[in-house]
Amino acid sequence: MPGIDVHNLPEREEDIDFSDIYERHQYDVEDDIDNIIVVDGAPVVDEAKEEKLLTVLKKLFTKNAGEIKEGGIWMPMAPNEKGKNESKGYLFIEFETREAAAAAVKQLDGHKMSKTHQLSVNRFGDVEKYSSMNDTYVEPEQEEYKPREHLKSWLMDPQARDQFVMYAGEDVGIHWNRKQEKPELVHKRHNWTETYVQWSPLGSYLATFHAQGIALWGGPSWNKIVRFVHPNVRLIDFSPNERYLVTCSIEPINLSRLPEGQHPFSEYDDGNNIMVWDIKTGNLLRSFPMVQVADGQQKTISWPMFKWSPTDKYFARVVPGQQLSVYEAPSMGLVGKKSIKIEGIVDFEWSPQKPDPSTGLKEDLLAYWTPEINNQPARVTMMSMPSKEIVRTKNLFNVNGCKLFWQSEGTYLAVKVDRHTKTKKSTFTNLEIFRVTEKSIPVETIEIKDPMLCFAWEPHGERFATITTNDPAHGAASVQGQGPTTLKTIIQFYYLDTSKALPGFRPLKKIDKKTANYLFWSPQGRHVVLATLRSSSVCDIEFWDLDFDSKDIGKELGASVVQLSSQEHYGVTDIEWDPTGRYVVSASSVWRQTVDHGFCLWDFKGQQLLKENIDAFKQLLWRPRPKSLLSAEDKKKIRKNLKQYSKQFDQEDLAAGDANTARLIAARRKALEEWYAWKKEAEKQMLAERKAAGKELTASADEGKSETIEEWVEEVIDETEELVD
Repeated sequence: MPGIDVHNLPEREEDIDFSDIYERHQYDVEDDIDNIIVVDGAPVVDEAKEEKLLTVLKKLFTKNAGEIKEGGIWMPMAPNEKGKNESKGYLFIEFETREAAAAAVKQLDGHKMSKTHQLSVNRFGDVEKYSSMNDTYVEPEQEEYKPREHLKSWLMDPQARDQFVMYAGEDVGIHWNRKQEKPELVHKRHNWTETYVQWSPLGSYLATFHAQGIALWGGPSWNKIVRFVHPNVRLIDFSPNERYLVTCSIEPINLSRLPEGQHPFSEYDDGNNIMVWDIKTGNLLRSFPMVQVADGQQKTISWPMFKWSPTDKYFARVVPGQQLSVYEAPSMGLVGKKSIKIEGIVDFEWSPQKPDPSTGLKEDLLAYWTPEINNQPARVTMMSMPSKEIVRTKNLFNVNGCKLFWQSEGTYLAVKVDRHTKTKKSTFTNLEIFRVTEKSIPVETIEIKDPMLCFAWEPHGERFATITTNDPAHGAASVQGQGPTTLKTIIQFYYLDTSKALPGFRPLKKIDKKTANYLFWSPQGRHVVLATLRSSSVCDIEFWDLDFDSKDIGKELGASVVQLSSQEHYGVTDIEWDPTGRYVVSASSVWRQTVDHGFCLWDFKGQQLLKENIDAFKQLLWRPRPKSLLSAEDKKKIRKNLKQYSKQFDQEDLAAGDANTARLIAARRKALEEWYAWKKEAEKQMLAERKAAGKELTASADEGKSETIEEWVEEVIDETEELVD
């Protein structure tokens, strides 16, 4: 040390100058000690319990973070008031890698070792960084407030029209639906997305895909609202209330390949594929590794990998055969700080019903199923979160597989159970229907002999529909070079019969000798579309009404189930109901069909309103609507006075029709006038050319005696008489 005098040493240790030592041993904090952490809040023990505490801490940090270096734990000891050595409540741990140190901070900061000891875990480099900060508070500069556009502005359309997005070629456009007329273009961009587009669940955002990540757009000007950096993202999923976004890339994050300072990732995210983002702030909340499901010899990705509760409060995923991991948002931590070990678990689904004490549902509810393991039967289980209380279980035998279907209100849960006989030579299907809102949650079993291709609940209703087949070609391998075989199918509708002492689901109507392989309920219920999609030989679309009211229909069961129309759309690959249930789009996408690309617009009765053939047509998606703000009483009042409201809309439609007719007549007149003007000019030019060539026309015998008469004919397209007081 410079200038030290052994005969005149400082009285206090703080007065000693160590500047020369600091200069000689200067180091870069982030490069040299980024794998060291500081642990505070540990129990204070004496020498007798020192080894035992170190063993417990080493096991805890190794299990949750990673390998610790040999001799990498140092816990300072010092004499206490009684002269015995004891720890000071903190220690230092050096890991093999900086990723392990980052994981230790993420996983164990705030970990409770006991009721009185909670660990505080920080990077050693952070301690150095924050200890050197200026003690004087400097107020940050406030950013200028910039008001955002209203994300629900399209709902204020005076004509109450719906929007849709269309992707064709390299162009993406937002359009208003105008029934029989050509859609009105709102906004269009070239190369707006690189793969496809997707609406958020409530229609507030349009997501576009890019090599660098995801961008969300909205508002009347369709400006960019927020972007999320995630290279080569392929799949996304929104939480039900649009608070969070999950993105997935098949390529894991590699920090060494990303430009420094231009991404939100840390060492903890290195090697992960799944990202969870806060949409409002644009912040990355947490990342996860990929979980792949073994499907024979191949591994597939089940998407969405995370499923959200209806409140956006919880999201969960299955590690097949091992556990159910339920996380809490926005903290992103495991509920109860650990996963739920469930041997053999295959799949689960959240109930769409939000907790409501008035209905008896105090927590979010989910259902999962497990297959037969050893001598244990297969089982369907309902569990409430976050208490993890088992609400109901049902044992099942001779099970090949299960599929869970919640009714839109969460009132019922249908479990499609594929079963085999004891000899395993034949298979059949059962439906196990749980009545969730009834006492003890009774379960009803409906046996269906044929294999089931499709199942769907009626939205906001107590009916459901199934598509089954007894075609011998079902399950047979398709011939190489040919498309899938079109099967003969059976459609069955069921309803809840409450007329008997023991209510139950009964068949309402059976429709056989069909080829439909998909069914689509109207978002408002009652109407359903049966379609044969992606078939090379059949392209049928059928429109059905389950509550058709007519004096000509008898009162026998199923008489109200009536086919309204049967149509064809060659090459149809997709069906999309609009949010109101008034219109249906059938589309032929270049992604699935080689010719005749475009779409057709139908009303709910099956009458074609518009047909557009569009080259390289890819995608058409209706913009979702949020839940109505009207109460049940308001809706009841509107239905009661529907005729009064309909007069106003009839007048608007009539005015629009008259305006369209006037525009058509004016356009025709203008075209005629332009043609006559061109004709006169052409004749004048021809005469001048003949005169210059010396080939003038000779006067005819009746020159001056004939005249040209032009006759204009006007036709009245429509006429309405209205008495005015």
